[in-house]
Amino acid sequence: MRGVSADQGASGPITRRRWVTPVTYGVLGLELAVIIAFAARYNALDFRIYMWGGHAVTHDSQLYLTQAFGHWFTYSPFAATVFVPIAAIPLAVARVLWDLVSVVALAYSCVLILRLAGYRPSRIMVASVVPAAIVLDPVYQTLFLGQINLILLALILTDIWRVSRGSGRSCRRGAGIGVGVGIAAAIKLTPAIFIVFFLLAGRTKAAFIAAGTFIACGLTGFLIAPNASKLYWRHLFVDTRRVGAPYISNQSPYAAAIRIAGGQGHVSAWWVIIPLAFAVIGLATATILARNHDWLGATAVTGTTGLLVSPISWAHHWVWILPALVLLVRSGHRIAAAADYLLFALAPFWYTPHSGGPREYGFHWLLTLVANCFLIAGLAFLAFMAFVAWHAYRSRGLAQLGRSRGAERQVEDLGAPGAVRAGPG
Repeated sequence: MRGVSADQGASGPITRRRWVTPVTYGVLGLELAVIIAFAARYNALDFRIYMWGGHAVTHDSQLYLTQAFGHWFTYSPFAATVFVPIAAIPLAVARVLWDLVSVVALAYSCVLILRLAGYRPSRIMVASVVPAAIVLDPVYQTLFLGQINLILLALILTDIWRVSRGSGRSCRRGAGIGVGVGIAAAIKLTPAIFIVFFLLAGRTKAAFIAAGTFIACGLTGFLIAPNASKLYWRHLFVDTRRVGAPYISNQSPYAAAIRIAGGQGHVSAWWVIIPLAFAVIGLATATILARNHDWLGATAVTGTTGLLVSPISWAHHWVWILPALVLLVRSGHRIAAAADYLLFALAPFWYTPHSGGPREYGFHWLLTLVANCFLIAGLAFLAFMAFVAWHAYRSRGLAQLGRSRGAERQVEDLGAPGAVRAGPG
C-alpha cells in the first residue's frame, strides 16, 4: 500500500484555499460589474420616483397631488427630503452611486448578522456571503428597482448590534443607540416596530432615542413641506389604494386576503385583528429571545413580524430573510436554510398568474400557495421561532423554580430541630 506524505496530505486544503479565494473575489467582482453596468443603463422605476420626490417636496403639496411616471409617491415628506441632494446629481451617476451604496450596506449588514450569530467574519467569509445574498430575490429586486431596503437594514442592524453588546441602558455606552431605527422608521414606517421591540426588551433608552429621532425627522419634513406633511399624516400613510395592494409582489397577509377574497372591498373591517395578533405573537417571541440574549433571533423575528403586520410587504422588503437564513444555519437546520434560500432565490410566485385575471383571485389550492410563498415561509418561520422562544421561556422558568425550591429547602433545613446553627462570634 502506498503511503501519503505529510506534505502531500496538506497540499489538498492548501490547493483548495488557493483557488477558493480568487474564485470568490472573481464572482463578487463579476456581480459588481453587472450591477454597475445595469445601473448606468437601466432607468429603475422606484429610483426615478425617489428622484422625483426630491424635486417635488420643495414644491410642498405637489408631492402627493401629482403622479410621477404613473405612480404616486408613497413615502413620508422626510423621505423625500433625503432625496433632495440626490436629485441634484445626474440620473445615471446617481443610480450607480445608489446601487454601490446599497451593496456596501449589504456587506456591512452581513458582517453584523454574522457577528450576532457568534461568528468572527473574515474578509473571505464576507466576500462569499455577499454574492450569495445578491442572488436572493429581495436583494436583487432592491438593486434592480433602486430601492432603499438594504440601507434601512444596515441602519437597524447597527442599533441592534450596539444593544446586543450591552449598550442602550447606561447614558455613556448607550449614546446614540436608536438613531438608526428612528431614521429608518421616518423613511419607511414599518421599522417603527423595532421601537416597540426595544421597549419590551428592556432597552428603554434606545427606544426613547429612536422615538425622538422619528419625531424629529417628521418635524423636519413638516418644516420643509407643511401642507404635504398634513396631507400625509392625516390621510395618506394608511391609504393602501395608492400603491396597488393586490399586486403579486405584495406578500403580506392583507394582500393574500385581498387576492383570495376577490378584491379589497371583500376584506371586512375585522381584518385589523389579524395584524394585531401577529404583532403580539411576534413581539412576545422577540422579547423572550432578547431576554435570553439571542439577539439574532430577536432581530429576525421582529423584522419578519413587521412584514406580517404591514399591509404592504413587497418582495423587495423581505431582506429580513438574511438574518433568518444565518439563524437557521447557526441552529443546525441546514436543510431548512437551503430550502428557504432556494425559495427566496427563485421567488416562484412570479411564475403564477398576476395580471389581474381570474386565476390570480380566489383560492386555487397549490397555485394559491405558490403565489403567496414568501408569506407562507414568513409564517412558518414565526411559528418555529415562537416554539423556540416558548421552550426557552419554559426552561428558564423551570430553572428559576428549581433554584427557589432549593433555597426553600435550605431554609427548612436550617430551621429543623437539631440543626446546627452558627451563633454570633
